[in-house]
Amino acid sequence: MSSPENNKDKTFKALVVEETSEGEFKKSIQERRVSDLPDNDLLVEVHYSSLNYKDAMSASGNKMISKNFPHTPGIDAAGVVVSDKSGTFKAGQEVVIFGYDLGMDTDGGLGQMISIPADWAVARPEALSLKEAMIYGTGGLTAALSVQKLEKMGAKPEDGPVAVTGASGGVGSMSIAILDHLGFEVIAFSGKSEQADHLKSLGAKEVRNPDTINEVGDRPVGRPQWAHAIDTLGGDFLANLLKQTQPGGAVTNCGLAASTEFSMTVLPFITRAVSLLGIDSVFIPLADKKAIWERVATDMKLPNLEQYCEEITLEQTPEYLDRFMANKVTGRYVVNVRG
Repeated sequence: MSSPENNKDKTFKALVVEETSEGEFKKSIQERRVSDLPDNDLLVEVHYSSLNYKDAMSASGNKMISKNFPHTPGIDAAGVVVSDKSGTFKAGQEVVIFGYDLGMDTDGGLGQMISIPADWAVARPEALSLKEAMIYGTGGLTAALSVQKLEKMGAKPEDGPVAVTGASGGVGSMSIAILDHLGFEVIAFSGKSEQADHLKSLGAKEVRNPDTINEVGDRPVGRPQWAHAIDTLGGDFLANLLKQTQPGGAVTNCGLAASTEFSMTVLPFITRAVSLLGIDSVFIPLADKKAIWERVATDMKLPNLEQYCEEITLEQTPEYLDRFMANKVTGRYVVNVRG
């Protein structure tokens, strides 16, 4: 195993977000040293990362995500172990990391090296390459966790269609693909009408404008339209999805793109036994992370994974992170960190 002391002077490239004296934030690719990283047990050479909305918020200076700057975002990473003082992993072993504090206040996967606690990492599943793992990344793992939670509530393809909001985003697009792969019928909701054909190619049977969800208005319940739902928006969309879910159905929520708050009556819960299920992909136990990685490497593994992502370089990340904040993204973006 490589000695940690021998690595401190090694240099690497990373996206660095800095706060200026005017309170603005700027992004640039800089050369850093391993000694700049926190002194944790596990040192990993990152080969691939991916872009998520949380990365864009961190890169824009959102201090609810990242409090300390300069900072390197990147809540996902897949790479090769350089050294591990804990003895958990061997040098040369391939690992994947998502969640915990990576890319928030611990320098993340948009750098060619990361230093993290060993219990943040899991060994790469044998059936996935490092790049394939990052095609899933946090977005895909969140989608898989959402589908799995519906399954735990008894969801079956024969129940009827599953609604997916934010369908053109990373979680939404991967949810469509995984649900279709498992035999579910999907109604996709996207405000980007130009993406309709693409969403159908992922497996959506029907694509609707999300505003139609809210046509139920102030009524406490509406006509049941879907058996279950995966929501990434929150706000009125979440409330009105619940109002229109079939009796005994379930709705997962993992996002707040529309709002952090929603208001409704309890009637869907007590007259239709509808369930609202929260999804956490950040702080779930490591054993649960290992289990969901195994599922996306087996029964949830999608054919032709490359079609679900666009590969970009580390140098392109500032531009693409700005696209997230401008709501101009589609699907998943995998970063070839080493170029």
